[in-house]
Amino acid sequence: MPIPHRTQMQMIKRRLVGKEGGDRIKELRAILTELPDYRNGPYADIRKWVTAQIEESRVRKKAVHRDSVAVRREGAAQIALVGPPNAGKSSLLQALSSIQIKTGDYAFTTTRPVPSVTRIHDVLVQLVEIPGLIEGASDNRGGGRALLGVLRTADAMVLCHDARAPIAELVVIQAELAEAGIEKPTLVAVTKLDEADEEAVGRVARQTGLPAVGVTVLDDESLERFRDRVWELTGLIRIFLRRPGAAEAEARALRPGSTVVDAAGTVHHELASACTGARVTGPSAKFEAQRVGRDHVLADGDVVEVLS
Repeated sequence: MPIPHRTQMQMIKRRLVGKEGGDRIKELRAILTELPDYRNGPYADIRKWVTAQIEESRVRKKAVHRDSVAVRREGAAQIALVGPPNAGKSSLLQALSSIQIKTGDYAFTTTRPVPSVTRIHDVLVQLVEIPGLIEGASDNRGGGRALLGVLRTADAMVLCHDARAPIAELVVIQAELAEAGIEKPTLVAVTKLDEADEEAVGRVARQTGLPAVGVTVLDDESLERFRDRVWELTGLIRIFLRRPGAAEAEARALRPGSTVVDAAGTVHHELASACTGARVTGPSAKFEAQRVGRDHVLADGDVVEVLS
């Protein structure tokens, strides 16, 4: 009898950690041959996931490289993953998106910033892995100035810290960021939590004075919790735009305090110009489908039907 499907999925992800390109495809094909050939149910879903991973790995056989450390912004917000070498940044980025990047159990696997867009709460957010920073980065040791320059344009930062590593490694990174004058909304991701105790998260939060969340790439629930915390880090609100007469609504990200006109502008500037108001259902409305004006301030969770 097959082992529980959740356990099977965790084992599969563990087998894939650190594998890329042809090695990853080979391992995925081996996994596929070992799975029960069920047509329905959880194991059928696992087979579909493995098959999809094979296709994605074919497209991205090589590690992502950039000729420049500059990163073109995409999505509603840009969040930088920062930390010392071998803090689990690459594995975390890979688990949150379809990108294929080089991972390994040795330092400096990533040598240039690696951007990837992922969907969080139906909104596209760009995550950028910054190569491992070292002491002296603010004085350009290890090419630190260029990397810190990428951080200056990010909206927020996630400091990645291996749960098994001494906190001094993360304190060094905090000191380099302070020396460079970089202040952003920040969250600590305590990585590789499957190899440490849950109390590590609380210890890191107390020692750094920053909010912290535990995460492991082998546990989908911890990844979902991490996504939730990253969304909070963006400081954005989410509204749902619905075309007149349509049943479906599309999620859009806005800054707090945004109005109906701002929402219309996410579709097209001409719609923003022609907008006369909207029908709004949600926290900012007094009742369902309330007719409001152009300058009505929207709230997180509003469903908006722009009128023109």
